[in-house]
Amino acid sequence: MSKSERPSDTSFRKTWDRAEYALKAAERESHLKEESKARAEAKAHGKKYHPRPSTPPDAQETVSRAARLDVSANVGKTTLVPAGASTGKRGRGAGFYCPDCDLTFKDNLQFVDHLNSKQHLSNTGQSGEVKRATVEEVRERLEWLVRKREEEAEAVETVVDLGARLEKRGEEMEREREEKRRKRREKRRKTEGGVGVKQEVVEGNGIIC
Repeated sequence: MSKSERPSDTSFRKTWDRAEYALKAAERESHLKEESKARAEAKAHGKKYHPRPSTPPDAQETVSRAARLDVSANVGKTTLVPAGASTGKRGRGAGFYCPDCDLTFKDNLQFVDHLNSKQHLSNTGQSGEVKRATVEEVRERLEWLVRKREEEAEAVETVVDLGARLEKRGEEMEREREEKRRKRREKRRKTEGGVGVKQEVVEGNGIIC
């Protein structure tokens, strides 16, 4: 065994990769410089600097809601909540509940603000960054909106036409019923004791009742 291979009293200690940690130190120094620059820019504009939290590698880009938010679904309904179920906003209580953050809001405006907050986006696995749309995607979106508006207009026209037809048919039926009632009243006036009026034809004088 050579002299260099002999164990020493410090051979059990962990060895460090100097190149790896030098790279980490350089990255950390670069990050600190960027943060210092952002703080200076925020201070120059009279704003407060808020450090951005680290984004998880599997975070998805933030997208708009596919369905309209229905905040009036529970209007007029009664909800049974156990006493002490919600202390402040934490936990499920009476109001607008967010299952991802386990928070309850008494006001729909606060609930909407929470859905757009960094806390909610982080808990739902979104990065908070919005993908920049291309020209083709914008054109497709505009075409889809035009088709949707035309479909909605056709549906409204169909409903209006159906209502107009029903209203017209109702007026015709009412006129028919009124005509039948008029004929019955006229018949009762001309009838004596339930017997029809006898008609006599006289030459030169026409019909005598």
